[in-house]
Amino acid sequence: MPQHTEKAKAKLHSLTAALESGALSKVRRMLNAMAAVDIAHLLEASTPKVRKVLWELVDKESEGEVLQHLSDELQGHFLSDMSAEEVADVTADLDTDDVADMLQQLPERVTQEVLSSMDRQDRVRIESILEYPEDCAGGLMNTDTVTIRPDITLEVTLRYLRRHKTLPDMTDNLLVVNRQNEFIGVLPINKLLVSDPQQTVREVMNTDSKVIHADLHETEVAKLFERHDLVSAPVVNLAGELLGRITIDDVVDVIRENADHSLMSMAGLDEEEDTFAPAMKTSRRRAVWLGINLITAFIASAVIGLFDKTIEQVVALAVLMPIVASMGGIAGSQVLTLVIRGQALGHLSGANFRWLFNRELIVAGVNGSLWALVIAAITFVWFNDPIIAAIIGAAIIINLFVAAISGAALPLILKARGIDPALAGSVILTTVTDVVGFLSFLGLATIFYL
Repeated sequence: MPQHTEKAKAKLHSLTAALESGALSKVRRMLNAMAAVDIAHLLEASTPKVRKVLWELVDKESEGEVLQHLSDELQGHFLSDMSAEEVADVTADLDTDDVADMLQQLPERVTQEVLSSMDRQDRVRIESILEYPEDCAGGLMNTDTVTIRPDITLEVTLRYLRRHKTLPDMTDNLLVVNRQNEFIGVLPINKLLVSDPQQTVREVMNTDSKVIHADLHETEVAKLFERHDLVSAPVVNLAGELLGRITIDDVVDVIRENADHSLMSMAGLDEEEDTFAPAMKTSRRRAVWLGINLITAFIASAVIGLFDKTIEQVVALAVLMPIVASMGGIAGSQVLTLVIRGQALGHLSGANFRWLFNRELIVAGVNGSLWALVIAAITFVWFNDPIIAAIIGAAIIINLFVAAISGAALPLILKARGIDPALAGSVILTTVTDVVGFLSFLGLATIFYL
């Protein structure tokens, strides 16, 4: 892996040097000698000016394959500059699920123009995917499948397969359907190759294979693939009719996107955020999150303002306030992250949440007592004031308990209200721990000093 990364960096450096020297013919040769996925990585790792030049140098017949490896934002950027006919041309040889993903980046009017320019068979297949939201199994599936009947022999099946020039990628099973196109089971390729050719498909096929309903959310699809080590799985509608199949490469994309989402949401960013997006576009996106954080900061400041007279009398309070808020924030974030991860993995339920909640309260009590003693001792040595040492110790314990309760409860409350815990949880938690930390610390100080 490190060697691959070094080679990619060396290739990027060589291309950049060739671009700077104006040797575009050399850049074109180097660029189109690369795999489509590497070209896509190079485009995403380039600044807007370099990216524009590189895209113009990509061979027309390679554009579609490169596009499918780009982020949604970059796909939309390049597709928006194409006519409907051009979009239809570059997506002609792609899998239907990849084409559907790309069309969802375009305005509805342009999408309809692209569909109308396709032949009837391709249009029907893509429209069957577009009927479903892109974050469910129906939007994730590929309609390119190999189906067989249960009453034919394996010998006939082999002859049927040999009539195909190629089979769909990652074909580990043949899908068995009846005359009404209702899914019955799967015939694994390895069974087909080693079984008696005179046996029928019905005698050899598996009827207990995992089936995915078209409306199942993509996160649940990924869990099924992970849990059962699937390479592919059939997708059916409520009537049991076969619609298509999902393959492991699509599931890997879902897992990566979910990981990106969790990471980027903590900072209020989109998982498809372009690293090299223009400054004004990036500024607009971040401004909203900064505005939300500003509101929470004013709330915390307002709490501090309630105790201005206490702070004026005991200057040490201003020095020590950040410690209380920071300890609560860190402790709360640990619990929040753990619970959000548990939700994502499907580990949490009503039956075991109480145990987890009680465990976090015990942890808060243990860590709160330990660090309260440490911080109180340091405070006493620092300011030679036993009262303020006791106050900050008590405030630490209070805030760590509140942080544990908030960190555990917030994801459940937000999810129940249809709000993404990864996106909103950290902001709310920070506000709660800041407010409670300042309120407990300064409130106790007011009682003892005024």
